[in-house]
Amino acid sequence: MSNSEYNDKPKTEVYIYTRVSSVGQLQKGHGLESQTARCREFARMKNYEVIEVFHDRAVSGGVVDRPAMTAMLQIIKSRRSNAPCVVLIDDISRFARSLEAHLALRRAIADAGAVLESPSIEFGEDSDSILVENLLASVSQHQRQKNAEQMINRKRGRLLNGYWAFHAPIGLKFERVQGRGNILMRDEPLASIIQEAIEGYASGRFQTQAEVARFLQSKPAFPKNRHGAVTNEAANRILTRLLYSGMVQGPEGWDVPLRNGQHDGLVSYETFLKARERLSGKATVPARANVDGEFPLRGFVLCADCGNPLTANFSKSKTGKRHAYYMCFKKGCVSCRKSIRREQIEGEFAELLQAMRPTEEVIAFARGMFRDIWTMLLAQGEEKRRQLQRQLRETETKIEQLLDRIVEADSPAVIGAYEKRIRTLEQQKHLAAEKLANAGKPKRSFGESFELALSFLSNPHRLWASGQLAQQHTVLKLAFLERPAYARNGGFRTPEMALPFRALREICAQKSLVAERRGFEPPKRF
Repeated sequence: MSNSEYNDKPKTEVYIYTRVSSVGQLQKGHGLESQTARCREFARMKNYEVIEVFHDRAVSGGVVDRPAMTAMLQIIKSRRSNAPCVVLIDDISRFARSLEAHLALRRAIADAGAVLESPSIEFGEDSDSILVENLLASVSQHQRQKNAEQMINRKRGRLLNGYWAFHAPIGLKFERVQGRGNILMRDEPLASIIQEAIEGYASGRFQTQAEVARFLQSKPAFPKNRHGAVTNEAANRILTRLLYSGMVQGPEGWDVPLRNGQHDGLVSYETFLKARERLSGKATVPARANVDGEFPLRGFVLCADCGNPLTANFSKSKTGKRHAYYMCFKKGCVSCRKSIRREQIEGEFAELLQAMRPTEEVIAFARGMFRDIWTMLLAQGEEKRRQLQRQLRETETKIEQLLDRIVEADSPAVIGAYEKRIRTLEQQKHLAAEKLANAGKPKRSFGESFELALSFLSNPHRLWASGQLAQQHTVLKLAFLERPAYARNGGFRTPEMALPFRALREICAQKSLVAERRGFEPPKRF
């Protein structure tokens, strides 16, 4: 061939394809840059013209549908040049990690009008070349499967020892500990926010997932979705995340039953179970989303004429001034749509709370009584520990007996029933072990445990006067056994007070103390 004929011959057009299966590989030796460099060097040696480079980032070698591969094949199909076309790859393992995927991509490249080349292997159409290619593709598939098995085995081993082996959830983070590897630690302030959310739902402070979501929404540090909101699904994930209780469990099929984790939980296992039990219980009417602090008694105080909860709204006068009213909307009620000024009913409610204040002498007596009870409970702690130890031994014995029965059983249905029973007993065992660890060891001192409660009992109006809606709702829940009724022309009916206030009233009666005007009985009829 003459030099002129050689120069007139079009150069082979090359499209370089690279792939990595994980983000970590982008910075390692077989990253996209190193693959591209080897392919460009091979193209220069062959006097090829590199047209474009395509990168598939974090794409498994076992799949066929790949964004960069699809885009490359579309460009190759639509090109107008008559020059030969080559798809250049660094290695078979970078091309595909599955024999099925390898063959499918090879056909797709051939159908597009290109051939496959690599600096690591010479592809051919003879039987020997095809055999070598298929063998290398099978070896690549075997390596991928073997790596996956080894990864699962390593993670399963970590789980069996109580170490979490997956991504850290929100509120927890990994820290390297000498001799133990990565351990989950609290990630503040998110850890405290999540702890308050789970404990609040378990205790009934938050009645629904929607309330938990609104609580999380109110925290600037808690991450929001792209719309700037915290969804009910996000709240559900928080409430059902076992890891927050300090326990770990393997995914389905990994045969790693429930066990104590090596990390400290954000809440106790008992609290987690209470929250999960509430989630699986019957639905609760969600709190009103439009409760904004303007009407703290709305939905709580009842109409004395019909027993229906009072609602509230604003009314605008001719001058444009807004006036706040409570009213009953029950059809057929004599007070239906008869407005009650907000300052009137809320003022009388504040007086009602003031009238519930016991005397200082009664509070002092109650403090002494609580201290005696505290001492008695501490003395009972040791007996409780012994009971929990017996319960723990009995549960472990039952588990061992069921395991022996599983070995002897032949029926899959019987084995399944035994395994289900063992999972229940394992849950009881961990719960008893957690209670045993805390039995007889009060989390707080007497002062920390009772002074706040005594402060509320001595003056519930102080908490109400804070003006914070959450604290006002706390007063409504704790101060009354049933919701008080209000008559439009007569004021509050005498409400049934909650047990602590009734107990203090009994103490007052036993000590023959005369209640002052701010005592238990209101100085005027409400």
